[in-house]
Amino acid sequence: MKKILVANRGEIALRIMKSIKKMGIKTVAVYSEPDKQALHVQYADEAVCLGEAASAKSYLNMDKIIDYAKKLGVDGIHPGYGFLSENAVFAEKVEAAGITFIGPTPEAITLMGSKLAAKDCVKHYNIPMVPGVDHAIDDIAEAKKVAEEIGFPILIKASAGGGGKGMRIVEKQEEFVEQMERAISEAVSAFGDGSVFIEKYVSSPRHIEVQVLGDKHGNIVHLFERECSIQRRHQKVIEEAPSGILTPEKRQAMGEAAVKVAKSCNYVGAGTVEFLVDANLDFYFLEMNTRLQVEHPVTEMITGIDLVEEQIRIARGEKLRIKQEDLKINGHAMELRVYAEDPLNEFLPSVGHINRYVRPTGDGVRLDDAYEEGMEIPIFYDPMIAKLATHGPTRIEAIQKMKQAIADYEIEGFATTLPFGTFVMDHPAFISAQFDTHFVKNYFSKEQSVEWQKGKARKAALLALAHWKSRKNIIKAPEVSNFSWKKR
Repeated sequence: MKKILVANRGEIALRIMKSIKKMGIKTVAVYSEPDKQALHVQYADEAVCLGEAASAKSYLNMDKIIDYAKKLGVDGIHPGYGFLSENAVFAEKVEAAGITFIGPTPEAITLMGSKLAAKDCVKHYNIPMVPGVDHAIDDIAEAKKVAEEIGFPILIKASAGGGGKGMRIVEKQEEFVEQMERAISEAVSAFGDGSVFIEKYVSSPRHIEVQVLGDKHGNIVHLFERECSIQRRHQKVIEEAPSGILTPEKRQAMGEAAVKVAKSCNYVGAGTVEFLVDANLDFYFLEMNTRLQVEHPVTEMITGIDLVEEQIRIARGEKLRIKQEDLKINGHAMELRVYAEDPLNEFLPSVGHINRYVRPTGDGVRLDDAYEEGMEIPIFYDPMIAKLATHGPTRIEAIQKMKQAIADYEIEGFATTLPFGTFVMDHPAFISAQFDTHFVKNYFSKEQSVEWQKGKARKAALLALAHWKSRKNIIKAPEVSNFSWKKR
């Protein structure tokens, strides 16, 4: 490949381009009208405007993207994550145009894009799965009967879902009909597919995923796990690698299960197999994401492997350069997704003008971003500003580095998730690794955050007082009780 088009925007487009350029390959950026001055556009060797702000008229316009790619002599297209990254039709069109799609096959995307199809695909490999039905249900009476057989609480999930859309937890039988209707309606609205299925709700679950790489020669390896249980609205905010609770035996079992899932669909490229883990460390297959993940930096930091570079090499037909027995975990890594959101207002978007922007630096600190001071955070797209990651020899050291990096990261003009990151890093449940996907619900609220901030202020005041007392006798100012003033 001599030229690759990145069909995405923002920090992920810039991050991908850096690996492409490192490999000596030319880059092409695409952008919408509001993104004309974006950093990924400035960084690329060539750039083309796709159209208006609306994603449907720009970043989701697959025909226009492919037309530009052909005109510019592009050899490959990398979709990043989001937008067209898991669109099988786009992958097919790219390949039909004689351009290499840097990702899995359209067949694998289609298969793993449906949770029901994915479950059916992997059940022959003895992969543990949450008790539930393995077929779509749209009949309320049938669904209610199934729910009663499984036993409440249950989880209703959209088959084509993602990001928490079309998902409903039902605690009691009398709530079922209403929640079922809402799940179907939301699934139709979000995905154009009202298919849902029902499974047992795992209480106090942890969300742990395994990174896999597969080449076109049948070789598949896993690159260990990532803990992704700190979430809001069923979407991740903080991730780490490796998990703080897995034993070596459980890590190996989950890694082997992830490889089997990838083999079940002849997977090619970088992908992620997601599991639910209960309080007993029993794990259950959840789904497979057929793309690069937002949290991929933590895997790169503990393995030393550039996942984007491996994606490109695999797409070129090269064999994997790594074997499972060669992979080792080096230290611990943390990632905070820095969103333009207000944690004290239900994490709602808080976009605007960047009045001040100072990046954190230091050993073991990585920042994937795409903004500068003076720029605007557009309202048209996902409000993520950056991925802030830290690496240290131990989990505690990675946490401490993250706290310092957050303190050094200055963003002014709107609310961000940086204070939330510090709140989590300071919390005893996180420090002890004894938390689950309900962390935000159980520990974080406006009132709790205010009390935490007051506590930090009290500690700072006490430290300042102690420091002043310790220095008081070293440099002691003379105490004068009477002053005599001369009149002039």
